[in-house]
Amino acid sequence: MSNDSVTTAGAPDLAGAELFRRLDAIESHPGLVRPRLRSYDLLGVAPGALVADVGCGTGLAVAEMTGRGARAVGVDLSEQMIVEARRHRPGADLRVGDARELPFRDGELTGYRADKVYHDLDDPAAALGEARRVLAPGGRVVLAGQDWDTLVVESDTPALTRAVVHARADLVRAPRAARAYRNLLLEAGFDDVTVEVHTAVFTGPEVLPLVAATAAAVGASGASGASGAVTRDDVDAWVAEQTGRARTGRLFVAVPIFVAAARRP
Repeated sequence: MSNDSVTTAGAPDLAGAELFRRLDAIESHPGLVRPRLRSYDLLGVAPGALVADVGCGTGLAVAEMTGRGARAVGVDLSEQMIVEARRHRPGADLRVGDARELPFRDGELTGYRADKVYHDLDDPAAALGEARRVLAPGGRVVLAGQDWDTLVVESDTPALTRAVVHARADLVRAPRAARAYRNLLLEAGFDDVTVEVHTAVFTGPEVLPLVAATAAAVGASGASGASGAVTRDDVDAWVAEQTGRARTGRLFVAVPIFVAAARRP
């Protein structure tokens, strides 16, 4: 359950160091920095607070929340990612663990954060039930992530682009989990639920791995556009167009990031 970024989730497996580098680099994009910092505010990160970052990936959020004085603990299902994160962030409390079975006692935490995680879970409701277990009364939970069905890509072939986006979404276990955050939180017994939407806009070559992943999705899924089946030639032309846009500074991809917060009664 590594904290996959918008450019690497569903992409071919990468070696630990390369995956770490790519994830850390994309998280420095202003469109992702803003909602991440906002999540700390909504979580109420304060000196001495014991907070967990579930699906911590590179441990970036753990380091940033520790910098705010919190006792931050990162948990990730990927042992490879935890090993790499420990190497880059010595001293950080990073543990291998499952979102459905966290290494905390009942009511031990004051804050629970999961960023770009719930779309990769088979049972988001079960994970949120576990979040409720480990949070103390009054504890805060924050969920953040993109809605994979609403990626916006400027293109000369809009019908083909729609097919590509939906094929990409079909690779994700729960592609619309982010739009369900509010109801998931309510159904899990949380209150004071709020939802914000932040839009990350990409106009440079840093988003080209997403283009490659979407193209691979089309090839694997046999997606169809308005005029029929999408062929390999269609996919190749679409990738070439997006690559050309990136080279000339005309690429435009917008990713809505949903940030939901709530309180454990």
